[in-house]
Amino acid sequence: MFSLRPPHARGGRSIWQMETTGTGSVALARSTCAPTAVRARDRRLAPRWVRCRAAVSMPPPPSVRTVAIPFSDLKERGKDLSGKIEEGLGPNGLGIISISDVPDFPVLRKKLLLLAPRVASLSEDVKEELEDPDSRYNFGWSHGKEKLESGKLDTFKGSYYANPILDVPTIDDELVSRYPSYCRPNIWPSDHLPELETAFKALGKLMLEVGLMLARHCDLYVMRQGVGSYDGESLEQTIARSRCHKGRLLYYFPRQFSKQKEGDSVSSWCGWHTDHGSLTGLTCGLFMRNSIEIPCPDSAAGLYIKTRDNRVVKVTFEEDELAYQIGETTEILSRGRLCATPHCVQAPSSENASNVERSTFAMFMQPDWNQTLKFPSEIPYHQELIPPNGAITFGEYSEKLVNKYYEGKT
Repeated sequence: MFSLRPPHARGGRSIWQMETTGTGSVALARSTCAPTAVRARDRRLAPRWVRCRAAVSMPPPPSVRTVAIPFSDLKERGKDLSGKIEEGLGPNGLGIISISDVPDFPVLRKKLLLLAPRVASLSEDVKEELEDPDSRYNFGWSHGKEKLESGKLDTFKGSYYANPILDVPTIDDELVSRYPSYCRPNIWPSDHLPELETAFKALGKLMLEVGLMLARHCDLYVMRQGVGSYDGESLEQTIARSRCHKGRLLYYFPRQFSKQKEGDSVSSWCGWHTDHGSLTGLTCGLFMRNSIEIPCPDSAAGLYIKTRDNRVVKVTFEEDELAYQIGETTEILSRGRLCATPHCVQAPSSENASNVERSTFAMFMQPDWNQTLKFPSEIPYHQELIPPNGAITFGEYSEKLVNKYYEGKT
């Protein structure tokens, strides 16, 4: 079967590492709202395409459409959306929801995603100037710094990180030294690709604005569940006051088709993980071949989520929809009324996927580095680092994860 090693932190997420143990079913480590693993006797719950991915002929993967909310409903602050919030983000949901008909989003999405291959094609000297090792490559260009589940360095994709809201989050040198992945200044290729900064900030700010609208409706739902007032700031307040937001423009390099396909793994493009921030905004990926946009070349490729009843399903939303996933700190803040889910991304692995490149963008909306998080005993995230009912700032929480999973410190 597959099992999962503990997560490490990268770009606003905690990553679940998967390893083969030989029996053929899929098991995921702890999810707060679901049983801890798919045991051998539960192999029937794992779809055939997961258990036997190498088969020549396979049925289509199970696919679930996200719960969608029209933007016209979302922007009405007093509208009751609790039913859809519960269906998509509650204890029995997939931890993801999509927003349709967001003004200007389709144009801003395409404008930024089309720039990703241009960033990747900059000269090596220029890209080296755009790297920021002191932030652990959490600002500027990053390529070949992150490890795959196999333990090898990931050279399949490159990323460009920046805070779309604040170019300089703080001028306090002590904070910059203590929280470099959040407090260091942005880096932009102003001389080589000046349009990147404009497009990156425009899309990131829009995703934050829509995320704040969604956060308000999440707050109303949580309070209606009998939680009453939050123990601390609400989700909307948490996101609104934060200086820690981070955008990530991702570019997947074209690859040659091979009979020994790395795309066979359901997590071949992005390993199993839960985001450790508050909300993550996601765009649908844009595929190109020879600089021409094409449809996704493999119906099995895309976002996969671990459900509450131990199934792995493919999740879909429309190209012009903006999706949001719940992060660990929101689950903590809401005392489990809103739930984060393990998820991963599968690469195209059909012969049609040869020489195909892909771009996408994620907006990690996170608490401020100085916001105190209280960890209730019933939400068992990282209890080896934080005692039950303990309290810690988000900055300290993030650094502990990075120290543990990147440097082996506790």
